[in-house]
Amino acid sequence: MADNKLVELQETIYNSKNPTRKYIHNKRKNYITGILNDLAIKYNHALEIGPGSGIYLNLLSKKFDSIIAVDIEEKYLNNIKQSDFTNLDLLIDDIKNTKLKKDSFDFILCTEVLEHITEADIVLKNIESILKPGGFLLLTTPQKYSPLEVCSKIAYLPGIINIIEWIYNEPILDAGHINLKTHGELKEIINDVGFDIISIDKMSLYIPLIAEFTGHSGLKLEQYIEKKIKGTKLDFLLWTQCFLLKKV
Repeated sequence: MADNKLVELQETIYNSKNPTRKYIHNKRKNYITGILNDLAIKYNHALEIGPGSGIYLNLLSKKFDSIIAVDIEEKYLNNIKQSDFTNLDLLIDDIKNTKLKKDSFDFILCTEVLEHITEADIVLKNIESILKPGGFLLLTTPQKYSPLEVCSKIAYLPGIINIIEWIYNEPILDAGHINLKTHGELKEIINDVGFDIISIDKMSLYIPLIAEFTGHSGLKLEQYIEKKIKGTKLDFLLWTQCFLLKKV
């Protein structure tokens, strides 16, 4: 992905002209913001893995005494204005082979990162290692068989992606999701690593064609169906799975 297109994409999705696209990204953003605001205990040190455009850094900087944001690629960190924060450090680090110290952080945010990295078990073991005992991990990642992920395999094909971009009239880039997990697969890894599961949530239904061509009325239908299937055997269709985890 070209750096400027990546930044443009990250700035677009939360303000998209397409109601469904805007909804599914802001639903996750609001969930994460709510969890952060509800953390009543005073923490000192926080880490965000793969901060993207840095949409959570402002809240993290107010919640914690110090923050570290890490990414494997320096070019992604360069788009964050570190001068806007007095308690933020930006570091290059590969969470699969992290150089961060054991038992260093009270809170770790890892949102929409796991699907970009192979060996999810190693990633979560390393995250557990650098968390302090009693520390929290907030983890979000797409569900493997949600319609959005299934359709994306077709949408990102050469030529088709240009049509999709024309329909949305906004940046559309291959998301690079190489390690999608079902809810069961991810929960098994989490249990094997030894986290306590504090809460689980699933959210955001995307229905192809309805999302692209029916605007706000289509979004209302998607939201209605989302409410009906949430908590049922059909909630594997919801796009995002969210875990709030605690290190024992």
